[in-house]
Amino acid sequence: MRDQPSHPPPPEDVLEIGAPAQFAALAHPLRQRLLFALGQRPATVSRLAAQLDAKKGNVAHHLKVLREAGLVHIAETRQVRGGTEQYYQRTARHMVVAEPQAAGTAAMLAAIAQELDRAPVEPHLTLRHLRLSPAKARELGETLAQLVDEAEENPEDQPVHGVLVALYQQAEPTVAAGQ
Repeated sequence: MRDQPSHPPPPEDVLEIGAPAQFAALAHPLRQRLLFALGQRPATVSRLAAQLDAKKGNVAHHLKVLREAGLVHIAETRQVRGGTEQYYQRTARHMVVAEPQAAGTAAMLAAIAQELDRAPVEPHLTLRHLRLSPAKARELGETLAQLVDEAEENPEDQPVHGVLVALYQQAEPTVAAGQ
C-alpha cells in the first residue's frame, strides 16, 4: 500500500470537446473548477472538496457527470481503512472546445470569477479591444497560445496560477428597424 498515488500521464495530450454530453458537463461552474483543480495531479473527492471549499457529496456528483462525459477518469484506487479511495484525473492535459457554446462559456467564466474572488493576491485582469486584420488576429492568437504553452512551471511547492487567454472578434452592433 502506498501513501501517494503514482501519476501516470493522461492518455491524451489534447481532447477536443464536441459531444453534447461534454457541453452539458461543462455547463456548471463547479465542474469547471474541478477540471482546473485536476489539471495538476490526480486527487480524491476529499482532497478536491477541501481544495475547492465544497461538500464531498457535491464534488462526487459533479465528478460522476464529468466521468460520464469522458472528461475525467479514475487514475488509481487505493485501499484505506477498509474502503477504496479513488484518484480522479483529467482524460487529457489540454481540452479544446472546437465550437464553444454559450452555456459552457458562461460556466467557465463563472468558475474563473469564483477563482478570482478567492485569489489570495490581487489578480491581473485586462480587457482591451484592438482593431486587427484577420492575419494579425491569427498571429496574436498563435503568439498568446505559444506563450502559455511554453511557460515553464516551477516546482510543486509554488502556488498555482490560472491563465485565461481569449481572443475573439467583437460582434457588429445591430441596428434596430426604424433607426
